[in-house]
Amino acid sequence: MAARVLRAGGAASGGGFLWRASPCSLLPGHRKLASSNNRPREDSWLKSLFVRKVDPRKDAHSNLLAKKETSSLYKLQFHNVKPECLEAYNKICQEVLPKIHEDKHYPCTLVGTWNTWYGEQDQAVHLWRYEGGYPALTEVMNKLKENQEFARFRKERGNMLLSRKNQLLLEFSFWNEPVPRAGPNIYELRSYQLRPGTMIEWGNYWARAIRFRQDGNEAVGGFFSQIGQLYMVHHLWAYKDLQTREDIRNAAWHKHGWEELVYYTVPLIQEMESRIMIPQKTSPLQ
Repeated sequence: MAARVLRAGGAASGGGFLWRASPCSLLPGHRKLASSNNRPREDSWLKSLFVRKVDPRKDAHSNLLAKKETSSLYKLQFHNVKPECLEAYNKICQEVLPKIHEDKHYPCTLVGTWNTWYGEQDQAVHLWRYEGGYPALTEVMNKLKENQEFARFRKERGNMLLSRKNQLLLEFSFWNEPVPRAGPNIYELRSYQLRPGTMIEWGNYWARAIRFRQDGNEAVGGFFSQIGQLYMVHHLWAYKDLQTREDIRNAAWHKHGWEELVYYTVPLIQEMESRIMIPQKTSPLQ
């Protein structure tokens, strides 16, 4: 029995050795003492597998990670469109959505609007910014209820959709502010479902990782969810074309430190998805 305990301890500590005790090498009393001395160490090691030690926090994760100088809230919309209706859907969106964006009485901005090119097909993606946070969102929603043109738009749009979902997001403090840019560009939306409880770790690593991805001005914006699917992170990138994307991403691996940051962030991810998107004609991000 003593030999089995010692073998297990060696394997658990990563020593890579196998020590065998002869039947007479330990007296019965010594065997009992050795077993009891090893038990606290084994218990501690087993607890480390299931108990995650975290530092006490005095503030919400959103306050620790989001930009302090702004109070903007973002809404990310995904609309899955009937294939035969995609052209008509794009047309009415191009006619109606910019009017809301340009109306000074609505405290919101259309950041970008796209169709998914590679990824889920026949899909539209819209990103809105609400200057002033939740009160601004509530104000816009209340005003849109009284907007007859928008009501007709929603009814017509509803007949074209298979499904839709949205998320409310905050932007990471260390990412660029998404601002209009000239095209032509393609956009990649990389979405990460993180393991619950790992958002702070992700933010700490990416606060350093983002400096490796600024050379080509490809970083557009980084966001994390507040309402909707939680522990979601979205990184938005812009590239001239798919080959440029490939070249820029490969170049990051030649920068010292990038591989280490990837190594530590990958275990935080449960699922990930990449969409390549084409901006619509009226999108501020072209």
